[in-house]
Amino acid sequence: ESSGGAEAPISHPGRLLGQNRKFLDFFWDVAKPDQETRLAATEGLIRYLQENQKDDDVLKYTLKRLIDGLAATREASRPGFSLALAQVLQVFEEIPLLSVLEQIKEKHNLSRIKKKLFRNALFGNFFGVLALFQSGRLAKDTKALLGCVQLLQGLSEHHAHLKDLPRKSLADIVSEIPEGMFEEVLFSALEDDLTSAFSTPGQLYLLLVGIQKFPGVLHPEKLKELLGTEAVITTENIPKLVEVLKMAVKSEKKDRTLPSVGLDLMKVALKEGSFELFWKDVVENGLLKDNIGPYSYMCYRLLGSALPLLSLRQLKMILRGEVMRHYGTHVVCTQLPDRFKFAPEMEAYVSSFLEGCPNAEKQLAVMVGFSTLTNQGNPVVPSFWRVVRHLLPTALLKYIGWLKDMFLNPDLDSCVDFATKRQKQNEKPRQVETSEHSITRLRKWIIARLAGIVENPQIKREEEFVVDVTRFCFFHAFFETKKPASEIPETEAVPSVLLNEPSRSAAASSFFSVLQHLSSMPALGDSAKAEEMRKKHLHGLTASGDPWIYVIVQYANILLSHPKHVKVVMPFSNEARAAWDRMLQTVEDLRKKEKKNPALKTSAFQHLLLLVGIHLFKSPAECMDLLNDLQNCAKRAFGETPKKKKVAAGGEEEPEWVEVTVEVLLSLLAQSSGLIRKVCRSVFGLITQHMTKGALQLILDVFDPQQDQNEESAIMVVEETHKQKISRNNERGDGASEESSESSGEDDSEDDDSDAEAENGKTDSDDEKDEEMDENFRHQLMNVLQAGNALGGDDSDEDVDDETMMSLDENLSALFAEQQKRIQAKKDEREKLRKEKILRRDFRIKVLDLVEVFLTKQAENPLVFDIIDPLLTVIEKSMSSDASKQEQDYLRKAADIFTNHLCRSKHYCKNVAPIQEELHAHLESLVKRACRQSDSSVALYCFSASLYIFRVLRGNLAGEAAPQSEELEKKPKNKRKSAQTPPASVVGSLDLERVTTAYRDALNLFLTKRNSPLTGSMFLDLFERHPIMCKQLIDTVAKSITGGARQHQQAQACMLLQKALQTRQFRLSISDEEWEELIRESTNQVTETLKMVSEFKVKADQEKVLKCLELMNFLLRTVTQQKLNVDLTDLRGVLQELSQHEGFGNSSRLGNVYWNVMTLLGFTRPAKEKVSAQPKNPTEAEPVKRKKKGFLPASKKRSNRKKVPEQPQENGAESGSKEADADGTEAVPAKKRRKRKNKRKRGGGGGESQNQAPKQQGSVAKKPKLPPGSAKKTDSKLGNLKKKKKKEKKGRKPVHIDGN
Repeated sequence: ESSGGAEAPISHPGRLLGQNRKFLDFFWDVAKPDQETRLAATEGLIRYLQENQKDDDVLKYTLKRLIDGLAATREASRPGFSLALAQVLQVFEEIPLLSVLEQIKEKHNLSRIKKKLFRNALFGNFFGVLALFQSGRLAKDTKALLGCVQLLQGLSEHHAHLKDLPRKSLADIVSEIPEGMFEEVLFSALEDDLTSAFSTPGQLYLLLVGIQKFPGVLHPEKLKELLGTEAVITTENIPKLVEVLKMAVKSEKKDRTLPSVGLDLMKVALKEGSFELFWKDVVENGLLKDNIGPYSYMCYRLLGSALPLLSLRQLKMILRGEVMRHYGTHVVCTQLPDRFKFAPEMEAYVSSFLEGCPNAEKQLAVMVGFSTLTNQGNPVVPSFWRVVRHLLPTALLKYIGWLKDMFLNPDLDSCVDFATKRQKQNEKPRQVETSEHSITRLRKWIIARLAGIVENPQIKREEEFVVDVTRFCFFHAFFETKKPASEIPETEAVPSVLLNEPSRSAAASSFFSVLQHLSSMPALGDSAKAEEMRKKHLHGLTASGDPWIYVIVQYANILLSHPKHVKVVMPFSNEARAAWDRMLQTVEDLRKKEKKNPALKTSAFQHLLLLVGIHLFKSPAECMDLLNDLQNCAKRAFGETPKKKKVAAGGEEEPEWVEVTVEVLLSLLAQSSGLIRKVCRSVFGLITQHMTKGALQLILDVFDPQQDQNEESAIMVVEETHKQKISRNNERGDGASEESSESSGEDDSEDDDSDAEAENGKTDSDDEKDEEMDENFRHQLMNVLQAGNALGGDDSDEDVDDETMMSLDENLSALFAEQQKRIQAKKDEREKLRKEKILRRDFRIKVLDLVEVFLTKQAENPLVFDIIDPLLTVIEKSMSSDASKQEQDYLRKAADIFTNHLCRSKHYCKNVAPIQEELHAHLESLVKRACRQSDSSVALYCFSASLYIFRVLRGNLAGEAAPQSEELEKKPKNKRKSAQTPPASVVGSLDLERVTTAYRDALNLFLTKRNSPLTGSMFLDLFERHPIMCKQLIDTVAKSITGGARQHQQAQACMLLQKALQTRQFRLSISDEEWEELIRESTNQVTETLKMVSEFKVKADQEKVLKCLELMNFLLRTVTQQKLNVDLTDLRGVLQELSQHEGFGNSSRLGNVYWNVMTLLGFTRPAKEKVSAQPKNPTEAEPVKRKKKGFLPASKKRSNRKKVPEQPQENGAESGSKEADADGTEAVPAKKRRKRKNKRKRGGGGGESQNQAPKQQGSVAKKPKLPPGSAKKTDSKLGNLKKKKKKEKKGRKPVHIDGN
């Protein structure tokens, strides 16, 4: 019964279409491209069918709609219908699959379908089979299963449209059925496909799936019958397999994925025990040999996919094969940004393998295999490879051990080394030089790899191996082993190849990078003390509570105490060793003091001493003086306070200890080290509370432009960094891309060659010198030629002898060589000056860190006011200088510190009574400085600084002013009339009159000068942040509404007045009489300035009128709400005239604001009328219609019966024109006129033209009467014409007669 019901036609299809709109909407939603919408529609459809199970027509209609949708034209709709059909078949098991399959074949019959719908029918059959398979019931119905398989076999012939989709679906179906059903039902049907398995990728994939799924059916004897061989991977089948794999690559080239047939073929090779044959002959000698991109990428994907499937021996085999070498060449040669890079995909393969592999030996083998893939000694994987985070703890320790052993005993024979074609062509050195070069590159990568493991926060690091790696880097950077010592584990392994200078330099760089990371790393370990330190956010400490740098210094002291076993690479002098010992003693004394009495400066001196001490191994000569200064500072900082200051030998007083400390910090910042910069920042934060004016001045002197004249220190830095750059260039001469550590990469500003773009230009003096040099060279050349008789006249016909020519050549070559030297010297001098400028600016950027720290930690210190002018000077100079990237960074950082850490700081100095006079003078100078600027952006910074000092002088009165204002607001109106401005004593230390004078002068300058650097936003900020200034400046603002320099200034005055009037504190500060007088005066000022407007020619006119109207809107609302006595008679007349000026209607915003004001004055805005289809002025069109010159006579015209007669149309137009003349409006259709007539009966007013002058309410103009009967006739004729036009469905367009 169910079978018959499914195939029977729907009894009443019209009933379904009309009964439920929601049911039909499900099918529309199923076809939408959004996946969530499709899924929701499918769930709703299933739910609806379950609720209406008794209605067979609903289920039949659903099947019909879903089967029809399988061949939808939109590709996104087909999967939706297929999924919905699969769900319906899964839920309603009473529906037979065979009957549904027959419906699909019948609906999408390929033999009867039109040619243009053939492709859609193919997909309809395919998605129909897919729906049957996804229903999960196909394995239970053998007839339907066989029918689906046969249908897919037929569809596989249409490869142009379906590609390999039918074969893949067939393999998926085979993989889901039981072995018995495969043998009994499908084997006979699939035998031809299995026999021709080496023909297409789909047929081979079907065979491979069958071999893996049904080994009992497709056993070697059966394969012998099908293929002629008992195995798939054999020597005879290798060429066929290679061709099939190439076909699979071509078919899936755009997808950039590994073809399924390749992965299954590798699995079958592993199962048959012929993986080595497959890898050598199919992959390396087959696909890889052609050296074609897609084939190579398939080999790489096979390598990545094989990692989880192979044994340890097989892993080592493929990781040392040609595929790895080929992959390394690809990585090195695809450095350009537009080239396809396979490295991210390979990293994903390796990461997936390491994450899911529980075997530490296999993990280690893979890591070692990729670490030994080298390009002339340098591994191709990055030193900071993120896949390390998935290593097991044992595998990680073994990998670190392998790296250390490879560093000490580099084994190039164990590496899979390669060289690119360009490297082979360009470099042909001796074998010894090549080997040494490769070892250096390998050691650099290994030491960076060790540092990267320590710095990787995603790795679970133990304190033991962190200490081990740090000690390893430090030892091999600065020490050598004489003989092993049991106390020093690093001496037990001696390098087989001595470390050269580049290797030790790389080790030192990695060590300081690790030390920088350790200084900000949370405590390691699971102990309770470490957990407590992490909760307190204490960074840079070991689990025992000691700083990491202290642990390293202790280790260095152990090494120095064993001179028989180790020696320093850069030997210590007696003075350096004495400075080291004194440093250790001072640190121990400070640690004892810290335990008794913890203090910030104690920790600060410890950090500085340990930092400078560890740098003794890098540059002992410079650090010895710094250590001596720091030790003297420490003694003075923690010693007894002297009664009298000591006097130096020159007669000057010795500086404070904090000043010496600041000098040491500045000298350390001159070095290019991220670690030093970070430590200096943290140490300075610890001593900021001890800062003096002299110490701060040392920092601010760095930003003084006059300091640029002192070039001695800059030249020294340039020479040092130039040497470092030369050594770096020598190291990078091999052309490899090596990662630089954080400590060197963060601050090496000389490598920023982009900064030279704006600094390479020659000055006028340089051009003059070049001209003088060229002139001198020209004279010298003339003298040499004359001396050699080379410039003889016409009478000099004698030949010059050989000796004269030889001497002339020598003189010329010497002259040109000398000229070349002069040119090169000039270039070197310019380059030196450019580098000095870059280094000086880089140093200032670092010193800005100290300024930022001071402003953050000591915002309430009076010394903050000394920072304002230097920062403004930096901003001014940077704004007017070149636009190099470094200069922009410098400006951006200085402006950010000035704005966010100074002007907008939440904390400020509270006790300003002693410096009250200085602050007032400073505020006045800042306001005047803002007025003198040529750039508004710089003036804004000056003005913001003045507002900051204003806030400091005024004090924190927000809490006091609020209660006073509330009390004043609660007073009755009659008592509030006598309220006056609070006395000046309530504004803290502020001299209100003096400050008012400064800001009034600036305001007058802004409103009366045409090109002023000040802007309206500055004074808006003043009124908003300090409302007390509103009352002081309100008169000046009000007068400038008419007395402003130009329209722009008058508009800004209106905006400022509106802001002041809206300020609540200002309103509460004046009495009601003063308030009413101010509103009256403001209204008069706006009226007067509007009288001066005669036209709207430029944008400034519109801006002025717009601001005036916005202000007037507020004034009128205030007058209306508070019932103030203000005369508005003149204002009405001015506003009525304003709308008649030329250009008034060009701005819609202006019109809206204008009518808002007019509404408050009692006027009504005319309603906008919709433009009708009739001509705007029919009376003018009539003479044109009467003019018919040059047209055909009526007897020659083609008759058009559908055309409306012209006479009624003309009559209608005439009546419409009469009506328009009488009413002043255009003729409109009858329906609209009836609506308006009804509105007039209900009391609604008629519309007025927007261009007419507004009329007051209460004096509504009467509408002129029409001639009797004219309106009715016009309405009836227009109505008839409208009905006739509606009846015409497809007719000719009416001919418009033009008299021209």
